Amino acid sequence: MKLTSNFKTNVELLQNELNVGKTFDVLERIIDVHNTKFYCYYLDGFVKDTNMEYVRRDMYNLKKEDFESISSAKELIEKALSSIEASTDSDLSSIVKAVLSGQTAIICEKFNEALILDYRTYPSRSVDEPDKEKVLRGSHDGFVETIVFNTALIRRRIRDPKLIFEMHTIGEISQTDVAIGYLDSKVDKKTLNKVKDLIDNLKIKALTLGDESLLEVLMPKNRLNPFPKARYTERPDVVAAEIIEGKVVILIDNTPSALILPASIFDFFQSIDDYYLPVVTGNYLKMLRYFVLLANIFLTPVYVLLTDNPQWLVGKLSFLLPKDPYVIPIFLQFILAEIAIDGLKLASLNTPNSLGTSLSIIGGLILGDYTVQTGWFTPQTILYMAIVALTSFVQPSIELGFALKFNRVILLIATGLFGTWGFIVGVILNIIMLVTTKTITGERYLYPLIPFNWKALKKVIFRTRKQIEKR
Repeated sequence: MKLTSNFKTNVELLQNELNVGKTFDVLERIIDVHNTKFYCYYLDGFVKDTNMEYVRRDMYNLKKEDFESISSAKELIEKALSSIEASTDSDLSSIVKAVLSGQTAIICEKFNEALILDYRTYPSRSVDEPDKEKVLRGSHDGFVETIVFNTALIRRRIRDPKLIFEMHTIGEISQTDVAIGYLDSKVDKKTLNKVKDLIDNLKIKALTLGDESLLEVLMPKNRLNPFPKARYTERPDVVAAEIIEGKVVILIDNTPSALILPASIFDFFQSIDDYYLPVVTGNYLKMLRYFVLLANIFLTPVYVLLTDNPQWLVGKLSFLLPKDPYVIPIFLQFILAEIAIDGLKLASLNTPNSLGTSLSIIGGLILGDYTVQTGWFTPQTILYMAIVALTSFVQPSIELGFALKFNRVILLIATGLFGTWGFIVGVILNIIMLVTTKTITGERYLYPLIPFNWKALKKVIFRTRKQIEKR
């Protein structure tokens, strides 16, 4: 719907659409300039009072003869207003959306177009280091909840005109701003078009939970597959590095993290800190991370397998077997310990910082010692579950951590119930799950292992020396 030539009708339309007078934070201010009324609409908390004073000053400083010579809203912007970010619009829905996004809309009885002034000052926190992704070396800044600030943090690192951020609006109710970022000279056009098509074809009322809400509607058919299809990060240097490698990045307003697409399982094993260190040190950390993650999956199932086959441990290796009698089967002990650790994690999220140490002491020492003394758990169960719990933090993805946990539990149950054959079948089931999993854009989750690409595989497994490009 367009603005009409009837000024009174335009005022009534905007008042009805914006619920002026019903909600306290939508403000309507009238400026009378040379017997001509200007109606200003903006949100309280998004626009500073001083900025509106600048608008009034510009209007009042305009001489009457100059004002009368102005015939359009665009001409008024050029001759009267000092605002840099200013435009005109005649579509009612676009004007309402602009106001609700924090911009200022001004209508005048002389024109059938509205002036859109961008004086937004979003409430935001300072740029701090992310708590989840600590920095060994490198920059200590992290994304915030304001999308414009986040794009600026990336622009600071990539000063290339081919870096593009395309803005989209998702959600019939929330009208959430979503930016697709990519380097036009590096990105795979097929992947980019798939991401654009997925976002453009979304039919959703609101992105109430930001990035997770977006992923759930993008991947509606893989609800039982625990493996994450997008990589989350709160570090601008990680995003900049991935964009240069040809990845597509999605930034969502009100969300202090970025989504990196497409994401294979090897992408989650990467750490930017490996590349802030020398090649030898970076490769050591990479190999250690792979070994620890393998131990995270197989440590407890293999121990259950060994306890079921004690004849495999002879001589000096027999110390690995439990010496004390136990009533609860070993595999069931591990499953109970898995649940207990997750319960302690949930409890720690809601524990005040001042009581965090107390919770660790109670959970780790008192409860662990009690379960051993009462015969619930063996000492080996406590030891190996402690190792598993610690090794889950060698990679920053919470989603991948739970996916590996589910794989480990499948192996535990299969091994505990069916022994050696159960272990073999459990491994096969997990491999089939990985092989059949696809990324959000349809590629194989195990790429570049399946399909095999040695050049790409070597790049993700090893830390290689930076090559100088010849001009």
